[in-house]
Amino acid sequence: MTNAQTIHSTALRRALLLDAAASGAMGAILLLAAGPLEPLLGLPAGLLRWAAAVLVPFTALLIWVAGRARAPRGIVRAIVVGNALWTVGSVLLLASGRVTPTGLGVLFVLAQAAAVAAFAYLEYRGLHRASVPPRSATAADRDPAPADGAHQDARVGAVAAPHVEMHRR
Repeated sequence: MTNAQTIHSTALRRALLLDAAASGAMGAILLLAAGPLEPLLGLPAGLLRWAAAVLVPFTALLIWVAGRARAPRGIVRAIVVGNALWTVGSVLLLASGRVTPTGLGVLFVLAQAAAVAAFAYLEYRGLHRASVPPRSATAADRDPAPADGAHQDARVGAVAAPHVEMHRR
C-alpha cells in the first residue's frame, strides 16, 4: 500500500482503541447477560445477542487496525461509516415501534448511540487530521515582508494556497 492509502496518527490510534474497549465491553456484557437484561431494558434478548455478535468481530477489527504501524485509510473510513450507521440505526430502532423498551432501555439505546457517534467523530477527526500534512514554513513565514511593502514571490503564495484550503475544510 502507498502512503496515500495508509495513515499514521496517534489521535486516530487512541480513538480506535477507546472504541475497541467500549465495543468489546459492551459485546461481552450483551453476550453474557442478554437474558437478564431483557426485562430490565425491555429489549428482546435476541436483539441484544445479535448486537453482541456484531460487536465482538468489530472489536477485533478495531484492535487490528489500531495495532498497525500505518492504518489502511479505506478500512478506517468504513469504521467511521459503520459507527455512523449504528448510531442512526439505534435511533431508528426506537422510532420504529418494533421494540417497546422500558425507560431504562430507551436511555440505554440513546446513551450507546451517543457514545458510538462520539467514536465516529473522533475517528473521523483522526482520519482528517492525518490527511492534512503539517504546515511547513514557507519563505514568507521565515522572512517577513519588508516594511516598504516589497512584492513577495508569487510562487510561495501559489504553493501555500492549496495547503491552506485543504486545512480549512
